[in-house]
Amino acid sequence: MKRSLRRRLLAGIIGGILLLLAVFSLLVYVVIRGALLRQFDESLASVAQVLAASVELDGNDVELEFEARQMPEFQDVERPTRYQFWDANGAVVAKSPLSSTQELRRPETTLKNLVFQTSRDESGQPQRSVGLKFAPRIADSDETQQGRQKDEELFTLVVARDASDLHSQLGLLRWLLVNASAAVVILSLIFAAVVVRQGLHPLNSIAAEIAAISEENLATRIASENVPAEVIPIKNRLNELLCRLEASFKKERRFNADIAHELRTPLAGIRSTIEVALARNRDPVEYRQALEDCLEIAGSMQAVVGNLLMLTRLEARQISLETDRIRLAGFIDSAWQPFSDKAMDRNITFDNRIEPDVTFESDRANLGTVLSNVLCNAVEYVDDSGRIWVTARSADDSIEIAVSNTGCHLTSEQVSQVFDCFWRVDSSRSDTGAHCGLGLALVQRLVGALGGRAAAVTEPGGIFSIRLILPASP
Repeated sequence: MKRSLRRRLLAGIIGGILLLLAVFSLLVYVVIRGALLRQFDESLASVAQVLAASVELDGNDVELEFEARQMPEFQDVERPTRYQFWDANGAVVAKSPLSSTQELRRPETTLKNLVFQTSRDESGQPQRSVGLKFAPRIADSDETQQGRQKDEELFTLVVARDASDLHSQLGLLRWLLVNASAAVVILSLIFAAVVVRQGLHPLNSIAAEIAAISEENLATRIASENVPAEVIPIKNRLNELLCRLEASFKKERRFNADIAHELRTPLAGIRSTIEVALARNRDPVEYRQALEDCLEIAGSMQAVVGNLLMLTRLEARQISLETDRIRLAGFIDSAWQPFSDKAMDRNITFDNRIEPDVTFESDRANLGTVLSNVLCNAVEYVDDSGRIWVTARSADDSIEIAVSNTGCHLTSEQVSQVFDCFWRVDSSRSDTGAHCGLGLALVQRLVGALGGRAAAVTEPGGIFSIRLILPASP
């Protein structure tokens, strides 16, 4: 299950705080623990060095220069400090006055090297000990003799002190760090929840505005004020999306109205023809003429419906393509044949300027539909005694076919709309000379399905051109 953005932000913030607190607490604990241990060990080592310096060997007797029993460290019953001496053979030669039956552990060490250990006494209490090996002073000997003592004459000393207070301090430190971290996490969670809630408020405002937009008020735009800079691109993209949706809905409504108009006119013609034919008895010739008129109108309607069906299939990508090698000049001549008689009646000149050897691969049937519609559009809107010409050129693995005609009176803004379905120059549809119908809309979609693109341009002198840019190979 996907988590909400709020939970992700809170989890990220608290996770980061927990990580930082863990690292910080561990660092503080390690530093303070090291300082306390170092202080404890220095005190313990100073006692051991004092004891080692006070030991004197008189024959087989071991004597201390001062009475160690009087030192406060060795008189504390609750927190005792104990010591123990071993000679070079490992025999115990001296113990502290409060030493119990439990022997201290003799460490393995070298001369004047301090060895610290942590252990527990017979009652289970923690204790810290230091061990060192030293050379006792020999009674009635000079400094030269003291320096010549052998390893067989070295003594080992261990001083152990109760470390309960030290462990209690470290435990208290751990408790403080854990509870302080928990308190910081709880406070951070509350603070982060408030901050995240305030930070996401602009998104909630935008969501509320979007929820209030329906297909009846697509002209409404998101106008949330004081949004963060990071949310402004989202707001702008949503407004752009609303603009596209509004344009699409307007286009759909206009398209439906255009279909109704295109079908209403021929249906009205069919009905009026039939009503006139049935108004009185007529001879067979008049009935035949009425039927022929209805058949012609039905053919026009069928062409419109066929184009609409083709547009629907193209937009749903339900069209199959079969590539073939096409000789363009001859293909253009074949596509022009159905319009040659009409062009001759209007004294229109047609010029195929494509070289005979220009070939490329494309779908023959769909390309034929494209060229037929483009040439039909040129014949329909060229001026009387005007000119139509076709050119082609190859560039960058593509071929550009241009069908041009004279007699154009469209503006550049109007030219940009010629590929729209049922587009008219004026809303009243009175200017039939500017009627593009479905032909050019079908051309644009078919060329796109062939992997190319179509464009309409105007040139000085009233020249209108449809340019088809197609891939030279599929």
